[in-house]
Amino acid sequence: MRTGRYGGFTIVELMIVVAVIGVLLAIAIPNFVKTRDTSQLTAVYNNLRVIESAKDQWALENKRGTGDSTDLSALSDFLKGGTIKQIVHEVYESNPIGSPAYATTSVRLGTYAPTTPISIP
Repeated sequence: MRTGRYGGFTIVELMIVVAVIGVLLAIAIPNFVKTRDTSQLTAVYNNLRVIESAKDQWALENKRGTGDSTDLSALSDFLKGGTIKQIVHEVYESNPIGSPAYATTSVRLGTYAPTTPISIP
């Protein structure tokens, strides 16, 4: 016996499914963006720590002290792989021995506005 009705989903059921998916995405996307920004900032902090460690090793090996200037090319022998891997196209500045290294980037990372120097907290 046929009732004349076809099997399948009604338009209302499909709209409910689309609405639920939209709500889940609205919750998930901001958390994803925040997590990505936090991980990128953490990677920049770690790169700055590596630069500071390389500065200390360079100063010890070359018998240099506080205030002596250096740059990333002089530190390349003390960096794993000879360079620092960029995360978000940031630029690193090593500064003289005894002064903290910093990075600048053209995008916002955490509480740092674009072009604001980022240093190890």
